Amino acid sequence: NLLSEEGLNIVSLPKTIDNDIYGTDMTFGFQSAVDIATNAIDCIHTTAASHGRVFIVELMGHKVGWLTLHAGIAGGADIILLPEMPYNFDAVLMAVKQRNKAGKRFSILAVAEGAISQEDAQLSKKEYQKKANSPFPSVSYELGKKIQDALGQEVRIVVPGHTQRGGSPDAYDRVVATRLGAAAGRMILEGKYGCMAAFKNNEIVPVPLKEVAGRLKTVDPKSDIIREARDMGISFGNEL
Repeated sequence: NLLSEEGLNIVSLPKTIDNDIYGTDMTFGFQSAVDIATNAIDCIHTTAASHGRVFIVELMGHKVGWLTLHAGIAGGADIILLPEMPYNFDAVLMAVKQRNKAGKRFSILAVAEGAISQEDAQLSKKEYQKKANSPFPSVSYELGKKIQDALGQEVRIVVPGHTQRGGSPDAYDRVVATRLGAAAGRMILEGKYGCMAAFKNNEIVPVPLKEVAGRLKTVDPKSDIIREARDMGISFGNEL
C-alpha cells in the first residue's frame, strides 16, 4: 500500500498459511497447512488412546487462530486454544477431567502458538514480555507441566513447526492460487492498480490496498464456527 501511495502500479495476492489477511475470505496456502496440521493431530490419536496420555499439539498462529481452529476441528481435538480466546486453566483442567470421568482415557489439545491465559491477557505488553523469559519454550510446555502436576497424568508436547509451511500444496490451494493469479493478471490489463485480488462469497473481486493494509482478519469468538464446534463438545478453555 505504501508503494501504491508513492505512485507505483501495484496488484497484490492474499498468500499466507494463517488466513489472516483482511478483505478476503480465503488465502492460498491456508488449506494446505490445515491438511498438514490435521494429519499431525490424526497421527497422535493412536498413541494418545493406547497410552492414555494428554497430548498437546502446538500449531502455528501467533496472533490469529484460523489454522488451529480448522485443524483442531478436522483432526478431532478435544480442546482448542486460540489467541483470540484467552483460556482459563481451571476450565482446561475441567475439560480433561470430564473426559477421564467419562472413561475417555486420553485428551488432545490443539494449541495455537499465540494462545494466552486470561491472567496473561491482563498484563501490559512490558509485563508480558518480562514473563516471556520463563523456563518454558512456549505456552504449550507451561500448560503441559501444569496439567501433569494437577492430574498426575502423562502429558506430551508435539510441535509440527515449519512442516506446516512446506510440502506440496493441495488441490484446493492450487485452484485458489490459479484463480487469484488469473484475476490479478486481468486487473493489470484493465489498469486496476492499488488493489488486492480477493475472495468474497466465492467470487474474486478487487479490494483497495488501503482497506487491507495494517489490519488482521481474526477469529470471532461469537462466530458460527465456534458455536458449532462447542455443539460438537469441543472446549475452548474458557467455559466454567
